[in-house]
Amino acid sequence: MAGLYVHIPFCKSRCVYCGFYSTTLLSHRQAYVDALCKEMLLRDKPPIDTIYIGGDTPSQLDAGQLKQLFDAITDCYAIAKDAEITMECNPDDVDIAFATTLASLPVNRVSMGIQTFDDQRLRLLCRRHTSSQAIEAVRHLREVGISNISIDLMFAFPNQTLEEFDDDIRQALSLGVEHISSYGLTIEEGTPLHKMMQRGDLSAVDEDLYADMYTLLADRLQKAGYEHYEISNFALPGYRSRHNTSYWTDVPYLGIGAAAHSYDHAGRQWNISDIGKYISAINAGQVPSEREILSPYDHYNDLITTALRTSWGISIERVKQQYGTEFSQYLEDQAGRWVKTGHLVKDDGWLRLSLKGIIVSDSIMSDLIRV
Repeated sequence: MAGLYVHIPFCKSRCVYCGFYSTTLLSHRQAYVDALCKEMLLRDKPPIDTIYIGGDTPSQLDAGQLKQLFDAITDCYAIAKDAEITMECNPDDVDIAFATTLASLPVNRVSMGIQTFDDQRLRLLCRRHTSSQAIEAVRHLREVGISNISIDLMFAFPNQTLEEFDDDIRQALSLGVEHISSYGLTIEEGTPLHKMMQRGDLSAVDEDLYADMYTLLADRLQKAGYEHYEISNFALPGYRSRHNTSYWTDVPYLGIGAAAHSYDHAGRQWNISDIGKYISAINAGQVPSEREILSPYDHYNDLITTALRTSWGISIERVKQQYGTEFSQYLEDQAGRWVKTGHLVKDDGWLRLSLKGIIVSDSIMSDLIRV
């Protein structure tokens, strides 16, 4: 089985921190949906057990376009009866009418980028919704029977205090959602937020405060019954994101749409990041993409940067069986000093990050990969 990812690049407006490919050319929506349906016909058709409609703002598609998209998916692929089917939404799009549309589709999981419940920070990010709209969106989804909701929560905003982030966590917990993804704000080069930082208009939080915020997050959510199953992801029992977990467990996935990525064990493939060129190529019967074949070194490095993110970590025996003794011995040798300092835990042949190891996970992964 494989995962299916469909990229919807449309945004009504761009957030100041976003470094992903997106477009505000909303007039292209119908032509793009038509192209998505055509690309599915041009690509391989593995059996599917997770579907993720994501990217920028899939909720910018109207009811007819969403129905067309899901009809094409169900026509093209053999989908497992218990498939997890997620759609990303922007909170201000989720009124009762849109929630009712979602309920009429095969969607059984919704992910919303709430980010913060502080309206001033939402305006800083150029997010279109308000705190009250985010809370209302969750209520509307519950009203139509959506029983699996995930929200995104950011921290480490410029000038944010630990107490202010604690307020965000408390508000998130009060919603009773099944899944919370939380990320430290990343300053992507070339974004408006990066330019603000360069001008000195804003200042980043220091490393100690960042670590305190992350530790507070993990503590609050675990005490509330959430499983900390991946660096940035927390779920109530039975509600892990199956689609995202497939990325961390080496499951193949098929990416449809402009800028979408695919993986099939042998290699990676990615579509062109240009909506106009994407539509033109698909209409001409061609998938505008590039592909790379992965070496054993590539596979090992991918394992380090994905599996080590999870709460279960990496099996040293699996590394030995898949890549050979040379790789497993290298892994153990490089991990040694991090085990001694308590940043990595070695338990019954597995290596996993401790809480303090998560804080410096980039450095640890850099040590473990092979160049």
